[in-house]
Amino acid sequence: MEMLSAPPVYLDNQATTPVDPRVTDVVMPFFNGQFGNPHSADHAYGWQAAAAVRRARSQVADFLGADDDEIVFTSGATESCNLALRGLVAASGNRRCRLVTVATEHSAVLSTVEQLGREGHEFEVLPVCGDGLLDLAVLERSLRTETLVVSVMAANNEIGVIQPIPEIARLCRQAGAFLHSDATQAPARMSVDVGEWDVDLLSISSHKLYGPKGVGALFVREGVPFTGIVTGGRQERGIRPGTVPVMLVAGFGEACELAYADGETDQRRMASFTSRLRRGLASICDGVVFFGSLTHRVPGNLCVGFPGVPARDLITAVQDRVAVSTGAACSSHSAAPSRVLLALDYTPEVAMTGVRISLGRFTTEGDIETALSAFSHAVTGRARAC
Repeated sequence: MEMLSAPPVYLDNQATTPVDPRVTDVVMPFFNGQFGNPHSADHAYGWQAAAAVRRARSQVADFLGADDDEIVFTSGATESCNLALRGLVAASGNRRCRLVTVATEHSAVLSTVEQLGREGHEFEVLPVCGDGLLDLAVLERSLRTETLVVSVMAANNEIGVIQPIPEIARLCRQAGAFLHSDATQAPARMSVDVGEWDVDLLSISSHKLYGPKGVGALFVREGVPFTGIVTGGRQERGIRPGTVPVMLVAGFGEACELAYADGETDQRRMASFTSRLRRGLASICDGVVFFGSLTHRVPGNLCVGFPGVPARDLITAVQDRVAVSTGAACSSHSAAPSRVLLALDYTPEVAMTGVRISLGRFTTEGDIETALSAFSHAVTGRARAC
């Protein structure tokens, strides 16, 4: 009988996290006995489902420091980002429709801004410094009276760099512009508080913090002029019509509650493991590049390049032992160099070496040692072959 080999160590948690077993326990009943429609107001099945949605909304709101009625459930962060930008534009009535964003944003924001540009709205994509951080002076110069919204990612999905959101919010307030933040990568790795950050809109996704795929949320601060872009029923205050998926929302809520309770512990473990991993990777050969700021970044993320070793070749060499990626999962099929690394002013040749390693709640010390062994063997083996 053929023996199955052990699965590779999973170090691609910024693509998605495994569902926490405690979340699974909450989700499963809604596939069976608790199957009611939360919008059915005439019987106990609907009441039970509605209560589960209310609880989840409260859990997500508490986690973000928001009010319950400021949370809109969506299918995930991509929809939330689209909805945030298009909902503001729709409500503006073309009176103030200039959009500003950053070159290192996720395609959910960049593609939406570019499409709005094709529809006649002015936009500007700001550069970043070599460490991946936005220069606040550059942002300040870009803000004009007609600027409607600035959209800046809280923590980058490839290089883990944390942008100074409260300082960005201050500049937006002075200019009378709204601030949206794609915070998808933040909740599992840092504290998120919409009050402290002073954002007007914020997008997150369940599957980045140990919840189920297919559900996310958009925070819309009370008083922000906003119009839904999909027509239908009055679910989610009419901002996002359609039947709320109770099982996914319940899992999302539980994931937020667990992240609130376990977040500091998770972050300390990831920070410790990241330091060990960085030291080990740096010792493999000379000239190792760590992309992005090493001080303003979330724990659990390293984007590393080995000189002369294309990321695709390295990932293939270690894939039996370690699961890592070149960057965003939605663009992992592309053979082109990462546009995020190019935005940091690296050459295409250097950018092609970038490998994203992202740790998570269930990463162990043994996983780190396995990864270091696999990378060392692959890189030194390639050097010997050359």
